[in-house]
Amino acid sequence: MNRMLGKRGAWLSAAAALIGALLAVTGAFDPTPRESPPVRAPGTSNGADTIERAVAQRARNAQVRGSGEVERILADDRDGSRHQRFIVRLDSGGTVLVAHNIDLAPRVESLDVGDTVSFAGEYEWNERGGVLHWTHRDPRGSHAAGYIEHEGRTYR
Repeated sequence: MNRMLGKRGAWLSAAAALIGALLAVTGAFDPTPRESPPVRAPGTSNGADTIERAVAQRARNAQVRGSGEVERILADDRDGSRHQRFIVRLDSGGTVLVAHNIDLAPRVESLDVGDTVSFAGEYEWNERGGVLHWTHRDPRGSHAAGYIEHEGRTYR
């Protein structure tokens, strides 16, 4: 039995190495740590989809970009990591809760109802329209970086 597990483990290790090599060669996987991706116009492709599409598909763990108008500013979430929270009305008419981690990124200054914000982050669908988080850099470098743009300044 131990001999069989040893062979299986060696086979799985070799298969994983081959898959990693194939992904690296095809460009589907690049293990090199990166700084934040360049800021692009909402809805353009940079490994992220539009938030409107993610909402329509009820996506989870979806890297998205978008923009909208601040509809409501909520109290900070102070339970665990602190998050600045506000609701954004999307061009599609739907809303999304933005949960911006202010322990890892600066607070979005002078944010008011009616302001326009652009963003990139990870979208999680829920019955209320969903939540956008990871709007900052990952200090460990293992998650795609996000941002919020407001009045010409980028917060990440």
